[in-house]
Amino acid sequence: MNNLSASVAADAYIHIRVIIGIILGLSLSKLLTGVAGFIQHPSRQRVYAIHMIWVGFAFVSVIHFWWFEFYLSTVERWTFGLYVFVILYASLYYLLCALLFPDKMDDYIGYGEYFMSRRRWFFGVIAAIFMMDLADTAIKGFDRFSSFGVMYPARNFIYAGVALVAIFIDNQRFQLAAAALLLFFQILWILRAFSTLG
Repeated sequence: MNNLSASVAADAYIHIRVIIGIILGLSLSKLLTGVAGFIQHPSRQRVYAIHMIWVGFAFVSVIHFWWFEFYLSTVERWTFGLYVFVILYASLYYLLCALLFPDKMDDYIGYGEYFMSRRRWFFGVIAAIFMMDLADTAIKGFDRFSSFGVMYPARNFIYAGVALVAIFIDNQRFQLAAAALLLFFQILWILRAFSTLG
């Protein structure tokens, strides 16, 4: 890659990084505002354990996404299609966070009823995130993709599969186990694979 094309790629990455930062900043803001609402008005809505575990999952996942998108700096050639893909991928995280904390809860008794009534959307977004993650990592190059080994695609398919199954199961024990296990393994994956850049 010559100096001019390297400079254009670097400028494109900076531009895209700013847009991603805005979307993910809004995502974190949505989560933090929602959690602060429980602290500010504890009697208004009861905390629902499954919902709060997914809030933790979303928080960890947004931070993780923000961290590993640093590797977009290795992309040598940007196209409009690639730009749109990355923006759509980042937007799924905002949608995930917005689904956890709706603007109004007037039609629901609490977060338990709300979450279960919207689980199809929520888990559909999670499945989409983990499928798009495979493409996003492939964008960063074969070496990057293969560095995670076979566990990486297996993990993504398992996460997406659990999410798709959770769409159809309203059993509270299953929902609690799925939320706790995915959060646990998400943290474990981050600590193993992304503790440092390089």
